[in-house]
Amino acid sequence: MGGREALERAFRELVEVLGEDRVSRRLEVMFSYSRNWNPCTKEFAALPDIVVLPKSTKEVSEVVKIAYKYKIPIIPRGGGTSMSGGSLARGGILVDTKLMDKILEVDKENYVVRVQAGIPILKLNEELRKYGLWFPYDVESKAVATVGSVIALRSDGTFNIRYGKIENHVCSITVVTGTGEIVELGHRKTLISSSGYHLHWLFISSEGTLGIITEVVLRVVPIPPHRDIAGFFFPSFNNGVKALVDMLRRGVLPESANLQCKNRLKFYAHAYKAKYGIEPKVPEWSEAVLFLSFAGDGDVVDFMINKSKKIAKEHGGEPIDDREVLEMWWTSKHVAIEPEETRFSWEKPFIPFKQKWPDSQREKRFGAAGVSVPVGKIQEMYKKYLEYASKHGLQVLGMNVYFQHPNSTHVSISFAVWVGDSEDEVKRFYEYVKDMAKTAVELGGSMSAYYGDGEVLAGLNRYEHGRALDYMLKIKQIFDPAGIMNPGKKFGESRWVK
Repeated sequence: MGGREALERAFRELVEVLGEDRVSRRLEVMFSYSRNWNPCTKEFAALPDIVVLPKSTKEVSEVVKIAYKYKIPIIPRGGGTSMSGGSLARGGILVDTKLMDKILEVDKENYVVRVQAGIPILKLNEELRKYGLWFPYDVESKAVATVGSVIALRSDGTFNIRYGKIENHVCSITVVTGTGEIVELGHRKTLISSSGYHLHWLFISSEGTLGIITEVVLRVVPIPPHRDIAGFFFPSFNNGVKALVDMLRRGVLPESANLQCKNRLKFYAHAYKAKYGIEPKVPEWSEAVLFLSFAGDGDVVDFMINKSKKIAKEHGGEPIDDREVLEMWWTSKHVAIEPEETRFSWEKPFIPFKQKWPDSQREKRFGAAGVSVPVGKIQEMYKKYLEYASKHGLQVLGMNVYFQHPNSTHVSISFAVWVGDSEDEVKRFYEYVKDMAKTAVELGGSMSAYYGDGEVLAGLNRYEHGRALDYMLKIKQIFDPAGIMNPGKKFGESRWVK
């Protein structure tokens, strides 16, 4: 059995499990799931056959069992803000996790929480604040980005130079495999174990190709008592990196670190231009801008900011004296739509429609190659970025370096360009992405660093992983023997890069 008959039977069985209000195949509903944030033209649009909205792990299991029975693809979806097409469904059953948004347990004494995977990060932190706790994995799209999606993509976070990537927060996960089996993977309420294989780590950056993450036990931390920010202009990226390395060496421990080219500063300070009609002032000699935040007791924060200024100066840096530039950058990067009661006193409110999203997107869209390279290769990669943008006729938006590993300088980098809606320009953008991806690998890095392979980079996996890709495919077969879990993502041929 296959095709329409299998879909009809599956639809009827899904309605029996979830009810008519949480199963749909109406075109207007399908259309709302047809895009995410990556640039595309109409030929890239994708529609599921059926959308379901489960509320529990058990319901997800029943959905997957039906899909497995009829060999129908299953596509999990979180907030839908990825830029790699990872949650696009080209037919099949799309599992929208947004109703799985409950906090199941807050264990304040042990600084862990158990949550459903569909809870947005902003909602999680609003609830945790009642207990004086904080989940510090802060992504810019936190209003909609879900816990499950940041695990599945290994997304970037603002505070990772202090708190680390998602694997530094995930104690255990509950998953539904490609056969519908429910399995808990990991180490209960601890991050520390040498017992068995760390199978829960297989689901970090798995993008729904092994199974669906339904529940997670997360490490959380006490809310810091005070925070402040600093920024510096540097003559080169190398100067900025060396200054940060020296800060870490000498005991200055930032909570977040973000290195940008001066073009990218204009993007993040979009509200400054909206307010004053001019770009923020950047010295002609400056190539790079380093932003830092510090958290802790007020006197400790003041000490580290003063020390960071001295060290930055030793490496050719000059402080950003315009406090409003600093605060507008921070608002754009972190505060965004954060409720007033969760902000520190100096943090500015988000100005609707005057920030980089969506005001700066009115004429052209944001598109980026999101790669990682060794920190000593950032300057070289920046030159390649300018070269490839010119080669493919794309306007540079700017480079942004996110320091993503605790107390070290391992990075993910967004090399962004403006992309119009014409079919030709979108195709040139993906040729640019391909060039950037291959160059990152050649420089000792990775072609995908924060928004996953999705459908965009699927065809390039072999270029980075070689024979190791064969072992990945064997692991996938164990968890997903029928090959129904998010097919076409990470493996196979890219629909975007030729």
